[in-house]
Amino acid sequence: MKPLIGLTCQYEDSPNSRACRLNYTYIDALIRAGASPIILPVVDDWESIDGYLEVLDGIILTGGGDALPILYGEAPMWEVTDICHKRDSMEMEIIKRAYNKNIPLLGICRGMQMINIALGGSLYQDIYRQIPGVLGHSSKYSISQGYHTIRVTKDSLLHDILKREEILVNSYHHQSVKDLGANLRISALALDGVVEGIESTTDRFILGVQFHPEAMIDQDRGFMDIFTYFLSSCKSRNH
Repeated sequence: MKPLIGLTCQYEDSPNSRACRLNYTYIDALIRAGASPIILPVVDDWESIDGYLEVLDGIILTGGGDALPILYGEAPMWEVTDICHKRDSMEMEIIKRAYNKNIPLLGICRGMQMINIALGGSLYQDIYRQIPGVLGHSSKYSISQGYHTIRVTKDSLLHDILKREEILVNSYHHQSVKDLGANLRISALALDGVVEGIESTTDRFILGVQFHPEAMIDQDRGFMDIFTYFLSSCKSRNH
């Protein structure tokens, strides 16, 4: 049986509709890697979350808007505008519960940031104001194309997967990891020191990347390895 992978999504609430939205690139990448993807709607019913965790083999925390700084004990700066309380609450809860059940977690862009926050870490609310000498990280170009390089730590899980010390990635963010959460370490950095990868220091499978590998699998086959490796960890779980 193919591993069943849950994908978080963006919650949109407008005067005319309420919707959950997810770029299809995530679904394409998972199907090509050999998984059965399922979109997890944004809910505030924790019993439903427990139901998801009973059947899921792994969870991908996807990209999206800003994380509310109150989650890590800070008042918001004026640059933090694109927030969703419902999504923040749901993802915080599902990360903590999945962590306790040792369910593999893959965080992409915002997803990496949310894993860090849920495990007690914090973010730079706006790297352009808070990190001296920061370079570009918010490309308006196609997300399927590379934008800047990152350096991957040699003795890291991410290096084991990508088998490269330097790699060209896309970039579409203005927040980044600041203080690390519990049992996490940095696995990749941009040339300006912005955190581009985190992972668990224990035997749990927790991997976070600040870029979007799912959008670049046709440009660089190596990015598919992130998903296939993740699925291999999911397959090893027994419910």
